[in-house]
Amino acid sequence: MRAPGLYPARPRSPNLSIAIFVDGDACPVKDEVYVVATRYGLPVALVANAPMHVPPGFGVQLIVVEDGPDAADDWIAENVQAHDVVVTADIPLAARCLAKQALVLGNDGREFDRGMIGDALATRTLKSDLRGAGQLTHGPRALTSKDRSRFAERLDALVNKGMRGRPS
Repeated sequence: MRAPGLYPARPRSPNLSIAIFVDGDACPVKDEVYVVATRYGLPVALVANAPMHVPPGFGVQLIVVEDGPDAADDWIAENVQAHDVVVTADIPLAARCLAKQALVLGNDGREFDRGMIGDALATRTLKSDLRGAGQLTHGPRALTSKDRSRFAERLDALVNKGMRGRPS
């Protein structure tokens, strides 16, 4: 059930060309997204399975979706449009968004594109199999301040690319 007072609709202002979508449940770079979005006056859809704090004044809409393993991914994939920017570490979601001609950036600042998404999906499957066999037991390393800075720079570049790509 969607929590009352949260925004069920896609964030879009008629005079803005793109929006930023964040797969929010485990995203470590939300603050960096808010700063870049504010710089350009772009709306942000923070999509999550549970309510979370959203700082006021950054143009962020918290969208709480139904419980389910892919509910947030499904909402993003259904609402994203060509040239929008999506921030996610979820490789299958990245593939779905790329199929809709959105621009996708990983939480680590790596841009997903059509040329590498197949390899990324295959690597994800391999790592999942290794984890299942007990051979891979660690997750991704924690982000450093340098990682966060690089992410913000790459997000800024991707936002510019998206705004150039879509007519207003």
